Amino acid sequence: MQGVRRRTRRWITLVVMAVATMAAGLGLIMPSAAYAAEGCKVEYKIASQWPGGFTGNVAITNLGTPVNKWGLEWTFPNGQRVTQAWNATVTNAGDVHTAKNVDYNAKIATNGSVSFGFNGSWSGTNGVPAQFKLNGVVCDGTTGEPSTPPTTTPPPTGGATAMETVAAMEPGWNLGNTLDAVGADETAWGNPRVTQELIDNVAAQGYNSIRIPVTWDNHQSKTAPYAVEDAYLDRVEEVVGYALNADLHVLINIHHDSWIWMADMNTNRAVVEARYEAIWTEVATRFRDAPPEVLFESVNEPQFNNVDDPTAEGLLNDLNVSFHEIVRGTGGGNATRVLVLPTLHTNAGQAHLDALSATIASLDDENIAATIHYYGFWPFSVNVAGYTKFNAEVQADLEGYFDRAHAEFVANGIPVIVGEWGLLGFDAHTGTVEQGEKLKFFEYLQYYAAQKGLTLQLWDNGQHFNRTTFQWKDPELFNMMKASWTTRSGTASTDQVFVAKSGTVSDVSITLNPNGTTFQALRLGSTNLVQGTDYTISGNTLTIKASRLTTLLGDRAYGVKANLSAVFSQGAPWRISVISYDQPTMSAATGATGSFAIPTQFNGDQLATMEAKYADGTAAGPHNWTSYKEFARAFSPDYTAGTVALPQAFWTDVNDGQKVTLTFHFWSGKTVTYYVTESGGNVTGSLT
Repeated sequence: MQGVRRRTRRWITLVVMAVATMAAGLGLIMPSAAYAAEGCKVEYKIASQWPGGFTGNVAITNLGTPVNKWGLEWTFPNGQRVTQAWNATVTNAGDVHTAKNVDYNAKIATNGSVSFGFNGSWSGTNGVPAQFKLNGVVCDGTTGEPSTPPTTTPPPTGGATAMETVAAMEPGWNLGNTLDAVGADETAWGNPRVTQELIDNVAAQGYNSIRIPVTWDNHQSKTAPYAVEDAYLDRVEEVVGYALNADLHVLINIHHDSWIWMADMNTNRAVVEARYEAIWTEVATRFRDAPPEVLFESVNEPQFNNVDDPTAEGLLNDLNVSFHEIVRGTGGGNATRVLVLPTLHTNAGQAHLDALSATIASLDDENIAATIHYYGFWPFSVNVAGYTKFNAEVQADLEGYFDRAHAEFVANGIPVIVGEWGLLGFDAHTGTVEQGEKLKFFEYLQYYAAQKGLTLQLWDNGQHFNRTTFQWKDPELFNMMKASWTTRSGTASTDQVFVAKSGTVSDVSITLNPNGTTFQALRLGSTNLVQGTDYTISGNTLTIKASRLTTLLGDRAYGVKANLSAVFSQGAPWRISVISYDQPTMSAATGATGSFAIPTQFNGDQLATMEAKYADGTAAGPHNWTSYKEFARAFSPDYTAGTVALPQAFWTDVNDGQKVTLTFHFWSGKTVTYYVTESGGNVTGSLT
């Protein structure tokens, strides 16, 4: 095939690496249970280090016959201790530490590898362990006889397992709104044409995989045999080649076709099946000889019109089974390529998980992965119904979602790709969720996904990584994400300290959330503030002293006067903005429903949410089951223009001629009450 090639993946050791010599011995028989490995090697890396702490990464390569369950033992030479671990359970008896597999990485094939990471403490010297033992055998690169009699079952052939392949894809990124754009070409939705330079820059951010959504509708004949344009297949192949050149795993799919024409499968089954089969026949044939780093996803967010869920599950099963049969039938690399199957709506509701699990069981294929999507607890994700904060309910929704996916699939040896994740409110505006609450969501989601063995692929339709300048539009968010790939970051109850411009300056306390880290310092720029003078720390309560706040506030003009950083023993620092503000005010206004905006003096404050009620107390406007309206949909602040807009979407669900009481809630805790009445498409707004 043209345009697709594979380069050797680069491995970078950041500080130190201890590697045992590798031997060429290969096992020829497979034991039926755990046993002492005949040979192994270990790569030990210190990925990052700071005073008193460090992050370590350990990669184990099995040189002998396949292992089912493992324990790795080593002795730290300088009193180091593991304080937190991921992808393994680590215990210690003094300096002797033992890491044991978790349920999803218990097996290590011949010449296969697994890895885990940890955070540790140290003082004085952070020396490298002299020796590692895997299941009691020293990992010195040599091979010997197994310590227990093996069976005579032949070992599996081929490369990495599906679980190993998917694990190697973490973290991942989506090339959204590009080849999946509905229009003349990949620029139809505003993103630039994809280049090798773009993909190289994505890889340089630290990503290991790229999901390339592809919509085929405009490039497929609408009559039999439903051929795909050769030029479009060539372009898809070219972009896949860019990704392989950048040493990325690649996932390609059928994307918006899921709602454009596939959703009518129940009433137009023959055509839908024929189009679907034609696409996968051509794609599978084209990529038959692509390396195993290329994966296929049967369909994005499958959905079906005018049917109940059981019927929809049956339709999806038929498509997934057909996809599997077509791809496997083309042979070559497709005979063992990892195939990715979605749940209905790519949702992790238990019924959807159960249905996909039944499909996968029927296929009896070890090279299958499942995929789901997650955009957060909906009210929080779009900022509606008063869910402005990453609270316990939001966290519980996330945990339940990932717990179910892990229990259904990962715990049973089936890898899971969260093919899209983020916040749903980003579709309207990336500021829909307040910055600090957004950071807490992103930090915790990545941590919890790692605990459950899920691989994440960030949805980015151009809203995050600038595809022209190759810079992050929100560097603070990316820094939090990047830190979360290997460790946890400390956060706090807030990232905003509001001090009234005209009021007396007092001490301000916030609660730290160390997340397993240790608070180290409070900084202004690169300068550490003085504990006891500028701030105090008591348990997890950080108190910034009035004297320091007074200095930071300076002339006390409205707005952010300083950005402090709470620095923890690991991870990204937590920004704390010191803000001078006063009570926000609004003015009377008139205008049409399509352009009505309330003149607003924010006075340094920021809008959190808005309530809308009729005189009888019932909720007004869209989502009338709650008085708290959706941010950036029913109302939208413009801090530069000094307005709060109420767009047409708000007025569409407001009763003509009825007065509505609006209550604007600001992050300082202040509120403003305002009254609006719409009549015949014209709005009158007042303070009374």
